[in-house]
Amino acid sequence: MKNRLKVLRAEHDWTQADLAAQLNVTRQTVNAIEKGKYDPSLPLAFKIAGVFQMPIDHIFFPKDGA
Repeated sequence: MKNRLKVLRAEHDWTQADLAAQLNVTRQTVNAIEKGKYDPSLPLAFKIAGVFQMPIDHIFFPKDGA
């Protein structure tokens, strides 16, 4: 799964640690999601969408772009 997390985080001028604190996860988790090494659970994806106030599918999408 690909994502726009790094771009969205930068638009808000947040560090990985800032976002991690809002999501109640570690900075390493945010880093792994941004790099595509870890796909978040559905509850975490909903939390991320809530923080950015946008639908999940505006943040996460399949690697093939479909």
